[in-house]
Amino acid sequence: MILPAEKELRAVLARFAQARIDHDVLPTARTSCALEDVTYTLCVMTGARTAKQALPAADALKERYRADREDAGHGNWTVTT
Repeated sequence: MILPAEKELRAVLARFAQARIDHDVLPTARTSCALEDVTYTLCVMTGARTAKQALPAADALKERYRADREDAGHGNWTVTT
């Protein structure tokens, strides 16, 4: 699976959250379509089949990004002379 850019994943998660809220507050055909669209995008980005599977997968990706940043910040370099 090709990893999505962290920025893009976070943007889709924000869109998903807003679409979920909009649809829960006042469900319409527009909010339903918006929620379906962003759910599909989130599933594609995470390699999941449902939002229920995609959300934990997205959390795992965010944790991976965080760990990668920590590793890069610690300068895990091996010096040989």
